[in-house]
Amino acid sequence: MKKLLFTITLILFLLIVSLALILSTVGFETNRFNELISNKAKENNKDISLKLDKVKFKLDIKNFNLFLETKNPQLTFKNLIVPISNIKVYLNFYSLIDSKSKIEKINVTSKEINIDQIKKIIIKTKPSNLNSLIINKIKDGKLIANLEVYLKENLEIYNFIAKGEVKEMSGNIINDLVLKDISFNFFADSSDVLIKNVKSKMNGLIIKNGNFQIKRNKGIDLKSDFVTKIDINKKNITYYEKILKKFNFINQELNFNAELNNFLSLTFDKTFKITKYNYSNKGKINKSFFKFDKSFKSNFLEKEIDNLRLKDSSLETRYASDKNNYIFSNGQYSIDNKNYQKYDFKNDFLKENSKIDLNFEFSQKLNIDFINYKKKENKIANIELTIHTSKDEKNIKKIKYTENKSLIIIEKLKINQKGFVSLKNIKVKTFSKNDLKNDFTLKFKKKIIISGNKYDAKNLNKYLNQRSNNNIFQRVDKDIEIDIKNIETPLSKKLANFKLIGTIEKGKFIKISSKGDFGNNKFLDISMKRDKKNNRKFLEVYSDLPQPILTEYSFFKGLKEGVLIFSSIIEQNSSSSILVIDNFKVVNAPGVVKLLSLADFGGLADLAEGEGLSFEKLEIKMDTNKGFLNLRELYAVGPSISVLMEGYKERDGLTSLRGTLVPAKNLNKLLSKIPLIGKIIIPKDIGEGLFGVSFKIKGMPGKMKTTINPIKTLTPRFITKALEKQKKSK
Repeated sequence: MKKLLFTITLILFLLIVSLALILSTVGFETNRFNELISNKAKENNKDISLKLDKVKFKLDIKNFNLFLETKNPQLTFKNLIVPISNIKVYLNFYSLIDSKSKIEKINVTSKEINIDQIKKIIIKTKPSNLNSLIINKIKDGKLIANLEVYLKENLEIYNFIAKGEVKEMSGNIINDLVLKDISFNFFADSSDVLIKNVKSKMNGLIIKNGNFQIKRNKGIDLKSDFVTKIDINKKNITYYEKILKKFNFINQELNFNAELNNFLSLTFDKTFKITKYNYSNKGKINKSFFKFDKSFKSNFLEKEIDNLRLKDSSLETRYASDKNNYIFSNGQYSIDNKNYQKYDFKNDFLKENSKIDLNFEFSQKLNIDFINYKKKENKIANIELTIHTSKDEKNIKKIKYTENKSLIIIEKLKINQKGFVSLKNIKVKTFSKNDLKNDFTLKFKKKIIISGNKYDAKNLNKYLNQRSNNNIFQRVDKDIEIDIKNIETPLSKKLANFKLIGTIEKGKFIKISSKGDFGNNKFLDISMKRDKKNNRKFLEVYSDLPQPILTEYSFFKGLKEGVLIFSSIIEQNSSSSILVIDNFKVVNAPGVVKLLSLADFGGLADLAEGEGLSFEKLEIKMDTNKGFLNLRELYAVGPSISVLMEGYKERDGLTSLRGTLVPAKNLNKLLSKIPLIGKIIIPKDIGEGLFGVSFKIKGMPGKMKTTINPIKTLTPRFITKALEKQKKSK
């Protein structure tokens, strides 16, 4: 009995196992459910038509569920064929016993679907931003998907799971930039979408290891991380023209090679409008080259800067809707494609406000004329810069320049579109080798105070003579005090204990009272007063050493000794001035020597090259008006020669001079024969010999052309000046 019972049990077990194996593999073919499935599909969506050929009743051993499976069914949506490879319909086991079939889940596996087929189906559905994106932006691609739909008793969908693969897709992103060879795997349900292993490429761009997560809450949240390899160069730069136009300082001659880890977070509302965003990246710039549209020029630099190169540099950026954005970068840079130096750059920007911290090494040649500081090329200096900017103002919190023992610090300098606003202080201490050249401070408080032990002013005249149409200090109205113990002036002249008290209005001096000591009982005095009624300024300069004052004027090259007195009446755009120099010499002045040589005054030319030509007085009367210089009269008289000259100099540098040059021997002979009373009449016997030459000098600086003509008679004007001089000497 036990043996029979065991045998029956074993047979039943084998039958059940066999049945399970058959149902889970081959299945049991039936058409009993064909009409049920088709009707249920039609009942759920009237636009769907489903025709089945062979349906098999099978068992899902893993989940111990019974299901119906059909392959290659004919599914149409609004008369469009949907390529389906397999459909599984999972039935409730107990509903089969009650003869009331209940569908719990439907699993649909697609064939490989072309993007064009998907677009045709989407067009038939309800319009949305997502549908519009697919139709207008996606160009090519293939999709394989598996969809599980979970149903309630009334066939209402309460959940779904979709997964699959996209490959060979391309899409137009922005500005005709096309992502190619897009591929990824995806998984989605009613609340989340996961996209994994995203790969793609574009001209100069490769995307890899991309992951996306989309969550549905009140809106839609998207998070993503992906790696980009960037290699933009001359071959592919044209694809990025519209983007680069936003950076108006960069032209198309650009090279950028980098690898970045990117992080993206987006929040959409129900209409797919972005309400919140956060993009950041972190990576390395292998090498880059930026050519600027306009070269950067500076009076401090010998060469213009028209490009920037970076290499082996880190890069980290953040750009988000909360406006707490930043750019961090450090590594090596070059502006000459030869020498690479270290840099560290940080830029925090919130809306229209920005904070920049820049620390970099600098190897190029540097000249700061107004303190006569020069840095040789390839000597390394360090510059620290902190700037806060807003829409209307730049606040330079600190500039610190160091090179060996030299130090320049500028603190709290504010500038806006109209120019200078304010300043806290400036500290300058520079060396040439181990020789201290500058050591002073400038404090900008209720009054401007400049004080210190030393100031190198050898190039100050050169700096002051540079024309500028933009006076950035035009809104400065302050009193000023200067107290410098030692000043280095041109031609190695030293000025001690220089003190100045004055007033600045609209960036210009309106009042000056100053004094300095050249030593050996020689002084410099400068004074300026203003007549408010006539809006005129009166400037007077007295110097026992003219050379430091005149060193930047090539006309006075070779002038030695003498005493200078200069007076000028200055109006808004014009001035009228008189310059007088007494008892001086001209030594080794190329212009004077050339003129004397052309005039065939050989002895005087030799004298000018040797011991020098002595003059008792030089008097110059001149006017300026908007950059035009009118030399009304220049008269110089000495024991050897006398000169009378007039002319002009235009704003662009064109100079025209004409005059008369007469040896003193001939002039004295002429004057001795002129009656002291009555009209000036030149005796006939004087005309027997040549009195001198007339000359003309014209041209641009460095290209002056000189012509001379012998003269037998002198103009009454020249003789009048000579008589005035003779009377004064008596």
